[in-house]
Amino acid sequence: MLGFDYARPEKFDDVIALLLEAGPEALMLAGGTDLVVALRHHVARPRLVIDLKRVEGFRAEIREEDGSLVVPAGTTMTEIVRDRRIQALFAALVEAANVVGSIQIRNRATLAGNICNASPAADTVPLLALYGASVEIAGTSGTRLSSVEDFVRGNRDTDLGEGEVVTAVRLPLPRQKTASTFERITRRRGVDLATVNLGCLLQADGTVRYALGAVAPRPLLVEGGGDPETLFDVATPITDVRAGADYRRAMLNVIAERALARARSAL
Repeated sequence: MLGFDYARPEKFDDVIALLLEAGPEALMLAGGTDLVVALRHHVARPRLVIDLKRVEGFRAEIREEDGSLVVPAGTTMTEIVRDRRIQALFAALVEAANVVGSIQIRNRATLAGNICNASPAADTVPLLALYGASVEIAGTSGTRLSSVEDFVRGNRDTDLGEGEVVTAVRLPLPRQKTASTFERITRRRGVDLATVNLGCLLQADGTVRYALGAVAPRPLLVEGGGDPETLFDVATPITDVRAGADYRRAMLNVIAERALARARSAL
């Protein structure tokens, strides 16, 4: 591991100041489950690592506010899985968070970090896009919101600007009864990245919506009800060590049927 400076600020304003001073040579540490690996393998070579864990509000409680469930940036996957409001209203997010890495990883990895890592194979990001979630971002101009769908712009590419930091994730509370499910396929059982994943949201009025992961550089949202053979034509999967493009495309219909069947049973 190469050397770097290390800072543990206590306010988001101090984080912003450090980011502006160090520029692109600064990286933020939340749970560290991705960053530490990147540092060890010299994929990341920062001049400064900013540890967010002491920042006021970073580890605040999940709360309801202005028609949304506000999930602070330091909320871990384990806390997502255990929260009763998320269990009741955003069941598919619980399913996705519960398969992120191992138990030890879930105890450290944060929901905001999973979004900011912007991996095409991320399990929680498609679900957040499916629910219409937004990312709360603090910067020199104050606070702004960016929908998760817009925030993740591509592989390892986000909407974060210079001197900006994610402070929370906002999940809008559903206005009607819904059921949501999550399905994924991996190369092996247990800890593995998704070969393809999918979320399904079924509303009481019969509307069906899908979110697709690992088949494009960013999550894809698709309205259901179309021809199963053409519904997922928007997908642009690649061939890599996990699977071929044709296999990924074919599996979308398979896991969509599973997800919709479970959602209908739950509604």
